Amino acid sequence: MGNRFFKHYSFPIFLLISISIGAGLGILFKEKAAVIKPLGDIFLNLLFTAVVPLVFFSISSAIAEMSDLRRLGKIMGWMIVIFIVTGVLSSLLMILGVKFFPPVLGDHPVWTAPAEAGQIKTFGEILKAFTVPDFWHLLSKQNMLALIVFAMLVGLAASLAREDGKPFTAFLVSGNKVMMKVIHLIMFYAPVGLGAYFAYLVGKLGTELLGSYLRVVALYYPLALAYFFIGFSLYAFLAGGTEGFKRFWGNILTPALTAWGTGSSLAAVPANLEAADKIGVPKDISRIVIPIGATVHMDGTCMGAILKISLLFSFFGTPFAGAGTIATAIGIAILSGMVMSGIPGGGFLGELLIVTLYGFPVEALPLISIVGTLVDPPATMVNSTGDTVVSMLLTRILGNKK
Repeated sequence: MGNRFFKHYSFPIFLLISISIGAGLGILFKEKAAVIKPLGDIFLNLLFTAVVPLVFFSISSAIAEMSDLRRLGKIMGWMIVIFIVTGVLSSLLMILGVKFFPPVLGDHPVWTAPAEAGQIKTFGEILKAFTVPDFWHLLSKQNMLALIVFAMLVGLAASLAREDGKPFTAFLVSGNKVMMKVIHLIMFYAPVGLGAYFAYLVGKLGTELLGSYLRVVALYYPLALAYFFIGFSLYAFLAGGTEGFKRFWGNILTPALTAWGTGSSLAAVPANLEAADKIGVPKDISRIVIPIGATVHMDGTCMGAILKISLLFSFFGTPFAGAGTIATAIGIAILSGMVMSGIPGGGFLGELLIVTLYGFPVEALPLISIVGTLVDPPATMVNSTGDTVVSMLLTRILGNKK
């Protein structure tokens, strides 16, 4: 476990060290640290350049290869419903958390936001975000939702074309692999880019920024663990009563610790499948729910997305309140968990979606980029373990009371 932990967390640890060095330079040199900000701008520009083809190829290729989903019937339908419901519940838990324990102390903003930032005014504007009037608008990072919709349509069309669509599907798959390598190469520069940007941010905003990240950790870890122990216990009881509760906790700790130690939901799939078999979940359910859930069911990611949104609102002095704001935040959180999770660098893409959809300046991206790294271990554990308990709930819904 120790070797696997170091293997999967060596880069995040290195990233945290570089950011800490950057923060130290910001404290030491204050406003003068802005001289190295261009090094951070390079990193952001590289990400922004790659984001459109990355999202298109990742989503369209995944859907193009899912030609067998039509045969899954009730299992797929109910699985998606449960994924969304648990995502909403985990998001609501974090919303309560940020209300009682705000990530930024005080009512004064630490950054100046555009006048229209922080809210989507009408239902019509929300709907318009899903489409654009011309193809070339899809090439802008400002239209991420429209790009996602178009990528889904292209992938579905390639799947429906069957044999005629196979060469195009192969192109999409190849393009996805190439863009994965592009992101992999860009991420080599992340320690330098984020370190430089945090030197600038801390130099400008002061140590109040660092205090907010300590509060982020102090808020996320207890709530994630509460959701893991209390929320999953409730789900297991709903699925199988007292016996379901006992079987779940008698078999789930190994896959949970595997997810925590490796930082990967996919790495925990074999352990989760074995646990599901011991719990008594039929294989035709567990073999569908757990592998798919490893890439699209992310309760921990939903909680993290709400925390990032709240943090941004606090930094910019924008009230995180109102039914429309809360509903939009939950929708973005679920979208981040179900769509972005299977994409390399998906955390950054989810953060970009948050920044652009709410109208915050793109320079705000580094403010929340560190949150995902800080909360990754418990988030991954919640993401992964949730797949097994969902398979239990689905078994109950489809008629197996035991």
